[in-house]
Amino acid sequence: MKLVTVVIPCFNSGATLPQTVESVKDQTYENIEIIVVDDGSTDILTSDVINCLDGVRVIRQENAGLPAARNVGFSEAQGEYVFPLDADDWLENDAIATLANALSAQREVSFVFSHIQLEGEAKGILIKSYNFFEQLFLNQIPYAILIRRSTWTDIGGYDESMRKGYEDWEFNIRMGTHGHHGVVVPKPLFHYRVSSHGMLLARSNKLHGELWTDIKRKHKSTYRFNNLIKVWQSWRVKASTYPLYFYFLWSLAHRVLPVKIFTTLFRTLRKYSHSKRVSKRNFFEFGK
Repeated sequence: MKLVTVVIPCFNSGATLPQTVESVKDQTYENIEIIVVDDGSTDILTSDVINCLDGVRVIRQENAGLPAARNVGFSEAQGEYVFPLDADDWLENDAIATLANALSAQREVSFVFSHIQLEGEAKGILIKSYNFFEQLFLNQIPYAILIRRSTWTDIGGYDESMRKGYEDWEFNIRMGTHGHHGVVVPKPLFHYRVSSHGMLLARSNKLHGELWTDIKRKHKSTYRFNNLIKVWQSWRVKASTYPLYFYFLWSLAHRVLPVKIFTTLFRTLRKYSHSKRVSKRNFFEFGK
């Protein structure tokens, strides 16, 4: 049984961290190392919670941002497999066992992930798939993936300059450009807490156009039209969340529209996104 390291970055998340840690301790998989990276937390509650953690390795650092905290956890991990888990989310108790079995059974695969159970301000199950072409245009992979530590090493870890968000999207794209691809385990093993006040939604709603421009700048050759056609040809028969032709139109809009207008368009369309539609459907089904 391979050792799995779960890396939990934490910044002032004392209110939710205990649930996250307990969900890892409750795993049916028996060979797990837990690392909590305290990224310079400043509130007393978080300090008290971290000081009381049992059976957890704690690494403290000055605040450097989420991608840096993840990198520290990965660099200190003893496990051959590593699972990043934010301090406000949690797992089903068979999540690590199910994902580890799937990863071990497929040597050509670099990482695995599951469907997502939405919590908080959204409810429902997000059905996920892996399509690298789609991934170039919208981040359809959860940050919470079980990944071979060698893959993280091979691509150089998370980009620590991306402190405004989308560090996991850029990381996922970089994996694909290096030939590291993943598969989905069709079960909702990962509970993702949705909050309109959370960093991801708040920042991505305001900065989507700017952040995607940054990603495209970092991967110029990947986003050249000739290369996009090649990637599309390779992945067009694979499952995707949206029809793949949509992404050519989406890329054109990003190219021709001013960043602010494109971001406004993104915010508008987000109201009809997969997660919004799932949450709305579950609301009406619950009310029947």
